[in-house]
Amino acid sequence: MKQLFVIRHAKSDWGDFSLKDFDRPLNARGLRNAPDMAERFVAKGFKPDIIVSSPALRALTTAKYFAAGWKMEAEQLHTNSSIYEADVKTLLRVINGFSDKFNSIALFGHNPGLTNLLNYLTDAQIANMPTCSAAVIEFPFDEWKLISSNTGNLVLFDYPKNGLD
Repeated sequence: MKQLFVIRHAKSDWGDFSLKDFDRPLNARGLRNAPDMAERFVAKGFKPDIIVSSPALRALTTAKYFAAGWKMEAEQLHTNSSIYEADVKTLLRVINGFSDKFNSIALFGHNPGLTNLLNYLTDAQIANMPTCSAAVIEFPFDEWKLISSNTGNLVLFDYPKNGLD
């Protein structure tokens, strides 16, 4: 069985218009939400073998907060430039290329690609993955290359404001 964590970056800062989109940092809310969401995953017992993140600052920073929460080593965190601004086809190509030696991988990236990916891989009808939302999808395969449309089971979908009034 393979397990994929799909995690959208935390809330980013739009205050400095001189920055390229790729270089936008997390804002104050994002800096609070990322470690909080990581703790929720730890509390539920979900931990990946490795992390694969978009190299964009906001995604990589979010991934580093999760890595710290999971007490992962630096070499367990990888970046893949294909994830930045990726559509479903590109994200699926990244997933299908994962090494089968890893059974559980956390993928950190951006919308709209991640929301579309979540709905493509499962029968979920998620309208939008909010910032710092996270999903766990399980697949009945031993090979990442077998993952395709509607082959996954959505086990968990959580986001910072979930359960708040």
